[in-house]
Amino acid sequence: MRVAVTGSSGTVGSTLVPALRAAGHEVVRLVRRPARAADEVRWSPERGGAVDAELVAALHGVEAAVNLAGAGVGDKRWTDSYRDLLLRSRVDATTALVTALTRLDPLPRVLLSGSAYGYYGDTAGTAADEDSPQGDTFLATVAAAWEQAAAPAADAGVRVAYLRTGLVVSSDGGAFARMGPLFRFGLGGRLGSGKQHWSIISLRDHVAATLRLLTDDAAHGPYNLTGPHPGTNQQVTDALGELYGRPTLLPVPAFAVRAVLGGFAEEILGDRRVVPKRLLEAGFEFQDPTVASAVRTLAG
Repeated sequence: MRVAVTGSSGTVGSTLVPALRAAGHEVVRLVRRPARAADEVRWSPERGGAVDAELVAALHGVEAAVNLAGAGVGDKRWTDSYRDLLLRSRVDATTALVTALTRLDPLPRVLLSGSAYGYYGDTAGTAADEDSPQGDTFLATVAAAWEQAAAPAADAGVRVAYLRTGLVVSSDGGAFARMGPLFRFGLGGRLGSGKQHWSIISLRDHVAATLRLLTDDAAHGPYNLTGPHPGTNQQVTDALGELYGRPTLLPVPAFAVRAVLGGFAEEILGDRRVVPKRLLEAGFEFQDPTVASAVRTLAG
C-alpha cells in the first residue's frame, strides 16, 4: 500500500517508517519543513479544516495513513500556553489530514490515528480496557478531542482505528530516554510512592501492533497499545536498575516531581493501569509482555 505518515521523525514514527518499507509498503512522509527527499511532502497542519489543494494532489493514490503528529507531552513544563499547544497541535494536524484524505478519489482504505492511554485518566488501580469510560484529566480531554478530530474520516467511509498509546520504551525519545542516563549513573529511583501503575509497551511491540492494525480489515475503533501486564513505577524502577546494574536508592518525592514537571506530574504520579483487551482478542502476540522484558529492549 501507499501509506502517508505524519510525525515520522518522532520516537515511534522514525522506527515505523522503515518497518513499513520492509513490509513492502510505499511511504509518503508529511513534513512541516521544505521537502528534502523524494518521499517527503510538505504540509501545514495548522491549517486545520482549510482545504490544501497541493496536499490533496500530493496524496493521490494513498491507500492508508498513520497519524502520529503532535507536540511532545513530556517535552516541556505544562504552562497554560503549552497545554494549549498539546491540544491544538493534535486536533489541528488531525483535522488537516482528514480534510485532505476525505477529498481523495478513491478514498483511502484506512486511517490509524494517534491517541493516548491518558484517555482513561487515573484508573485508581482498576484495569481499564477499551470499553472503559473517558477520564476527567487534562490528557483525557486531549485524547478524546484528538479522536473526535479523526471521526469525520469514518463518517466518510474510511476504516479508522485509534491508537491509545501507553509509555513507549525506547532509548531514542520519551520518558525512558530521559530516565536512562540517570539509571546508568546510579541516580535513578522510584517516583513518588512507586505504587502507581505505568502501562508501558516496547517500541517493537508498538510498531508490530500498528502494522497489524493497518492491514486487518476488521480493526476499527479504539485499541490500547500497552503491554498486557502493567507494572508499578517501582517495578519499572527495579527493572531499570537491573538492566544497568546500578542501585535505585534515590526516590524522588512527589512534591519534587510536581515542582519540576508542573501539571504533567499528575500523569506520572497518577495510576494508569490500562490493558490491551482488543489486541489480545485479535490474537496479537507481544514480544515483550512484561515490564522486565520491555525494559530489556533498551539494551538494544
